[in-house]
Parts: sequence; C-alpha cells; structure tokens
Amino acid sequence: MSYKKFLVVGLGNPGPKYENTRHNIGFHVVDQLVEKLEGTWADERYGWVAEVKIKGRHITVLKPSTYMNLSGKAVSYWGRKLKLESPEQVLVVVDDVNLEFGKTRMRKKGSSGGHNGLKDIEAQMGRQDYPRIRIGIGSDFHSGQQVNYVLGEWTSEERTALPSLIERGVEMIKSYVLVGADKTMNQFNTR
Repeated sequence: MSYKKFLVVGLGNPGPKYENTRHNIGFHVVDQLVEKLEGTWADERYGWVAEVKIKGRHITVLKPSTYMNLSGKAVSYWGRKLKLESPEQVLVVVDDVNLEFGKTRMRKKGSSGGHNGLKDIEAQMGRQDYPRIRIGIGSDFHSGQQVNYVLGEWTSEERTALPSLIERGVEMIKSYVLVGADKTMNQFNTR
C-alpha cells in the first residue's frame, strides 16, 4: 500500500447529549489521534475536520456532523472532495456490539453488521470494501434494548478501561496508514 493521502472517519453523534455514549467511541478515538498529532479541528461541511501527518502520510480526519445514521453523506462528500482513488484510502472507526467490550478488530471490508452508520456509508459509497476499525462495546442488553444501550453512557468499570481502549484505536489507525491492513490485523485483532 503506497497511498500518501487518507480519510480517517470516527463515527458518532454530535452534541453534548451524546458525548459520553458508547456509540461515540469513534469520535473519542479520532479526537485522541488529532490531539496526539497536534492537529486542530475546523467546523466544515458535514463535519469537523482536522489535517494531520504521520511520516509523510497526509490524513484528513473527519467527525461527521450528520448524525450516525447519515454518516455516508459526510464520508462520500469528503472522499470526492479529497479525490481519493481507492476505498483503501478511507478508514472508518466504529463501535461494535458484536465484539466484547475492550476487543478491537480491523477489517478490510465486510457487512454493516446491522450498524446504521456503516449501512449508510455502504449505501452512499455503493460498496462494502472499505477498511474499518471495530471497537467492541459489548452487548450487555436485553432484546429490544440495543438503542438504549448504544446511546447509554459508559459504566464506571468501562470508563476506567476506556483510555487504553481509545489508545489502541489510535495505534491501529497509525499502523494502518503506515503498514497497511494485514500487518495491523496481525498485531491488533484481539482473539
């Protein structure tokens, strides 16, 4: 993989009401990435955008302001604006109820797994073959309670573990941009 330009998208919902919810882990990961790389957020079309660099790779980081279920609108707009040539240049960071809390998984492509943000990206891009980093938030909810769970706040135990989970997400992004999906999957996909 020899791309020099990437769009890294953290999924979440805008506004203080959603800030500390499980659904916003994607926002937290890219916030940390931008802070570490000393970037600055700007309020742009369809989202907040920061430009950062890692060893010669240029990364446009995006937090869509479109709300989770319309994330595809922001991703497709910025992909076109940046004139990206390949779906491999788009990396999406997303919460996943199908993974235990604390587990992480990089995937080169795949289905939305029922995630509305990924469903919309898929619909807008017309493809599933874009890489994503899935951050496990667990599934400690009863049938029919998924929405309340993902839009619920972290438990105190989860909050304690959150910084290292967010840090792992940041390291996965950096790894993907520098060495690609296969090496990142080998290093970070937790069994």
